[in-house]
Amino acid sequence: MDYKQIIEQKILDAHRLKNQLNIWRLQNKKIVFTNGCFDILHRGHAEYLAQAKNLGDVLIIGLNADQSGACNKGPGRPVNNEQTRAFMLASLHVVDAVTLFVEDTPYRLIETVQPDVLVKGADYKAEEIVGYDIVTAKGGQVVTISLTEGYSTTSLINKLRN
Repeated sequence: MDYKQIIEQKILDAHRLKNQLNIWRLQNKKIVFTNGCFDILHRGHAEYLAQAKNLGDVLIIGLNADQSGACNKGPGRPVNNEQTRAFMLASLHVVDAVTLFVEDTPYRLIETVQPDVLVKGADYKAEEIVGYDIVTAKGGQVVTISLTEGYSTTSLINKLRN
């Protein structure tokens, strides 16, 4: 198998995600989940995802589909389409799976994944994070991670426009 195929196999639809979750649970893997748009991948994203991976054995990313309201960050966004964003994330060593969601929030996806650890950036309060109730009800953790100063997709786009 070539590396492109390896990357593509980390992008899971709902059915393949459920099957893979069953395998990881049988292996007693600690599952970490985060979500976002990840429009233009940058160092801040990579550091955030590396820190998230440190919290468990498996890192799953819920990726906002193009039509997802939560990914609507203004005109012309996302810059990269969902297939490109999913491929870029799946190419990262620390990422075990990427799955798309079309809803405004990843709540239903979090219900499916039932992660042991739910992660978001420290710009959120843990109890306000979508899925907090699901994860804490089963004894899991909700963790916020400090964002890398000076890195954001919006600032990159603004720099290019100026």
